[in-house]
Amino acid sequence: MRSGYVYYQDILAGILTETDEGEYEFAYDAAYIKYHPRDFITFSLPVSDKVYREKRLFPFFEGLIPEGWLLEIASKNWKINRNDRMGLVLACCKNCIGAVSVIPKTD
Repeated sequence: MRSGYVYYQDILAGILTETDEGEYEFAYDAAYIKYHPRDFITFSLPVSDKVYREKRLFPFFEGLIPEGWLLEIASKNWKINRNDRMGLVLACCKNCIGAVSVIPKTD
């Protein structure tokens, strides 16, 4: 299982997880729900205490992954298969353009 902390404007918003079964989950942090109930990271994931689950990586996070020649460079540099979408999110999305970043969870 691999996970990453999802930050919105430098505030911990939640955790993105790839389960051992290859599915994806996103859960907002309890403090984020309490203090930032209107600051959703994307329209498709409104702030809620429910755990969002998908068989494929959520389109929003998929959109954070580089494309084209930049994807080639990232894939070769970090030796990550282009089809390892969670691996690419964890490696490439620490300093994304925009308000959202994903930091690998190491604990």
